[in-house]
Amino acid sequence: MTLTRTTCPYCGVGCGVLAGADGTIKGDPDHPANFGRLCSKGAALGETIDLDGRLLHPKVNGVRTNWDSALDLVASNFSAAIAEHGPESVAFYASGQLLTEDYYVANKLMKGFIGAANMDTNSRLCMASSVAGHKRAFGTDTVPGTYRDLEEADLIVLVGSNLAWCHPVLYQRIAAAKEARPNMRIVNIDPRRTATSDLADLHLSIAPDGDVALFNGLLAHLAEAGRIDANYATAHVNGLAEAVTTAKDTDVADTGLNAPELAAFFDLWARTDKVVTVYSQGVNQSQSGTDKVNAILNCHLATGRIGKPGCGPFSVTGQPNAMGGREVGGLANMLANHLDIADPDHRAAVQAFWDSPTICTTPGLKAVDLFAACAAGKIKALWIMSTNPAVSLPDSDGVAAAIANVPFVVTSDMLEATDTNDLAHVLLPAAGWGEKDGTVTNSERRISRQRAFLETPGEARADWRIISDVAARMGFADAFAYRKPADIFAEYVALDAALSAFPRDLDLSIFADADYANLIPTQWPQDDKRFFADGQFYHPDGKARMVPVTSPALSQPRFALNTGRNRDQWHTMTRTGKSARLGAHLAEPYLEINPCDAVELGAGPGAILKVESPFGSALLRALITDRAPQGQLFAPMHWTRQRTTSGTINSLTAPDVDPVSGQPALKSGGVTATVFGATWYGFLACRTRPVPRTPYAAVARTATGWQAELASDQTPDDWCAEAQVLADVMDAQISVQTDRASGTTRVALHRDDVIEALLFVAPRPVVAARSAVCALIGTDTPPLLALAGRGAADLPDPGPTVCACFNVGRTTLLSAVAGGARTVMALGEVTCAGTNCGSCKPELAALLAAGSLPMAAE
Repeated sequence: MTLTRTTCPYCGVGCGVLAGADGTIKGDPDHPANFGRLCSKGAALGETIDLDGRLLHPKVNGVRTNWDSALDLVASNFSAAIAEHGPESVAFYASGQLLTEDYYVANKLMKGFIGAANMDTNSRLCMASSVAGHKRAFGTDTVPGTYRDLEEADLIVLVGSNLAWCHPVLYQRIAAAKEARPNMRIVNIDPRRTATSDLADLHLSIAPDGDVALFNGLLAHLAEAGRIDANYATAHVNGLAEAVTTAKDTDVADTGLNAPELAAFFDLWARTDKVVTVYSQGVNQSQSGTDKVNAILNCHLATGRIGKPGCGPFSVTGQPNAMGGREVGGLANMLANHLDIADPDHRAAVQAFWDSPTICTTPGLKAVDLFAACAAGKIKALWIMSTNPAVSLPDSDGVAAAIANVPFVVTSDMLEATDTNDLAHVLLPAAGWGEKDGTVTNSERRISRQRAFLETPGEARADWRIISDVAARMGFADAFAYRKPADIFAEYVALDAALSAFPRDLDLSIFADADYANLIPTQWPQDDKRFFADGQFYHPDGKARMVPVTSPALSQPRFALNTGRNRDQWHTMTRTGKSARLGAHLAEPYLEINPCDAVELGAGPGAILKVESPFGSALLRALITDRAPQGQLFAPMHWTRQRTTSGTINSLTAPDVDPVSGQPALKSGGVTATVFGATWYGFLACRTRPVPRTPYAAVARTATGWQAELASDQTPDDWCAEAQVLADVMDAQISVQTDRASGTTRVALHRDDVIEALLFVAPRPVVAARSAVCALIGTDTPPLLALAGRGAADLPDPGPTVCACFNVGRTTLLSAVAGGARTVMALGEVTCAGTNCGSCKPELAALLAAGSLPMAAE
């Protein structure tokens, strides 16, 4: 099987992948982002390329149609809205899953030919505050760091970044560097204790939104300790005195940290010359996100710890092409190629190059405002590309209602059934990862190729082609007559050359004569150039600006809700949810809660908690852990209405945004929590996708079909009938086992002794070996044996999954420990656990330390 060099479609690390049409996936040892490493999600990509659930043909109002009819309808509706209501009445909402070529064409159509800037992207949820902070400090959106800096630093400060789960390959690069240089120090700043904390020499459990106070306190300490680089600041920085004065007025009590913790951090940072500060969503997703970014940048600028190897601030992005979208102007407040909409000279230059009939003159609607405009009836035609805002945006129930309020909604997507597609009038089938060609830019500004290694299924088309076909039907055919992605990339590079008179960081000259088909991963402006090494920045006077920032007033709700990611899932699980082994680690929506808070609420292990805010409610499984500080809750954002009846976490989050960046605050909203009064709990395993109708339900793929976790406050009259409906198996034989003393019931649905479904019900959270029960589905196990919930002697239960890369369960690991494996390395040698991406190593260490894993009850 021929393997194709391509790039992973998940996080912003931008790992190289060797992929085959048979599902073979390997890390590319020659790619400078990962050198052959892959995380659990990347390693499982081959399990996600099937056609189950794919949108294969255009559909209008749920009815299949042909491409010409669908495209004509899209073009005519957008043109009619523009003619009647003006260009501001239409909008695009795109995604960091798009390739740069797709982004470029969409941005060109909206801003240069429609003439409005209402094109925003789900990258607004990821790194908009970093963009805003960079522009305030540097004069342009420049990420100055490289991955090599992580290996050359003497101190790495991780702020609001669970790197071990969200950017595992970078985490492993740091872990390897620390092992090679034990004197390297790592500080982890996060309200929660996460898997990343296990690598840290110092974990600071900061108060939510205490980051400005912390870095202002650091800046004040640097000034008082004489650690400011006065010569550097005088030559290259404006605003030092004002920023320091404001910092000294900050109350470091707002950090929630004690004096010894603050002193240890301040001293370590001050006396270490080579410092890299890595930050991510815990910084960005805040009403003070931009100020947090500038508080961090201020410390690096004041000490000259920028533009040097092993030094600098480093924003790591959450999506594979968030950086590429920034480059081509994929945000509503940006013009193409790092130019500004507000600058008339910039607008004129881009319009002249595009030879476009118009150009946007003001910034467009940012994500949250865009959907507020949909709710208000201001948007008449909306095109959503490769994203699921009805789940991923804050106040997602309100966003779903807003989308439903738009007269004409079109989506281009791989899958047919999503929360957003269910609201659309037109569905356009888009090519997915493995089927399309183009480029992406990772967090260190490295452009890599995504290459097709699969046939495009059905009638699916590349996004750039779909957009170009609509543009042609709107009267702009000549400007969008692209034949292949290479044509678009060449135009993008040529536009950059045409804009060379404007001082910018973006410099694509290295790609002017690039062989697109054989393009190797290449960093702009060139691999050996380091930004700001000469002390020159992009403000008109060539200096950087330190921005005085003040700590926000901190609210103290009874519970602060933090949201984030799981180790083995991605966004709304449309891709990772296809993999049974990725779903096996944490298979249902959950809520991390401190043991003291759980006792106060009366929540035992496995209880269901009802979490409420002014915007909605959710039912979540209690995961009681001291990783969560008292008064703080954590829930993952992955579950959609397609997979849970009540676990969509953004139903709870408020549409509050940073006033500068427009990025939503998704990390510290106030909520209440109570125990859901379930009269019964259930676990269902079945061959076909279940049809849950209980107040709490979460479905997940398994190796033999599907599983569902269930709970309800209403007890059915007939458990056999309930099992038939839940499993969608109405014509099977039924075997039932009831224990009146314990109140448990077990139902088996079988055909000719082949097990179709098993339902286990109890008045308390069900105790059963999930993996063993699921393994019985589709086997000819006698029903009464299946109801015992145990696998055959030759199929021992591996236990709950710990290592998703190699599908290693807890029971298997405990057996290895009993056999003499006493270290994480030894466990890896015996079971392979932890030897790929390494994200499970903290759990392996916990097993060795405690004898069992701190995971949700079975």
